[in-house]
Amino acid sequence: MKHVLITGGSDGLGKATAKKLINGGYKVTILADHEDKLKATAEELNCEYVVADVSDFKAVKQAIEKTGQVDILINNAGIWIQGSLEENDPERIKKVLEVNSLGPINCTKAVVEEMKARKNGKIINIDSQGGLYAKADRSAYTTSKWALTGFTKAMQFELKPFNISVVGMYPGAMATEIFKKAGNGRDMSK
Repeated sequence: MKHVLITGGSDGLGKATAKKLINGGYKVTILADHEDKLKATAEELNCEYVVADVSDFKAVKQAIEKTGQVDILINNAGIWIQGSLEENDPERIKKVLEVNSLGPINCTKAVVEEMKARKNGKIINIDSQGGLYAKADRSAYTTSKWALTGFTKAMQFELKPFNISVVGMYPGAMATEIFKKAGNGRDMSK
């Protein structure tokens, strides 16, 4: 049975993906930095969970070591920021870059050595249309996602000789809590 680790798995796309994969017969572990919500989701889905902030490599490495062999890594954790650059809080900008860009790098680094040794694995980076196209009032978010696009493309070349596939997915707007969590009252009902 293939083991899938999904970051940002406590809600939204991560939770929906976990549910689909569990129903498909995969062993799934979800990872996020808020234990209460993560634990509740894991109990609801009947899967394992580990707590870690993806922007902290040491915490990610320790959490992943608890899960056992990871066959498929889905880097899904992400946070939103919007507004003109001068309006954005510098600490929020930093956190967006750490979660959206450094997070997938940390998680990939934590699993890739073992995948290389087995000469097998899959890494799926959930990016965004923001990783392909720029828009006004989204400079920090777009920067974080373009970094993820570059990382994905570079890792495709780096890991291909080890039979590890790296895929980038670039969804558009979805009805998730990402905007609400950022304090943005965007209407996602349609």
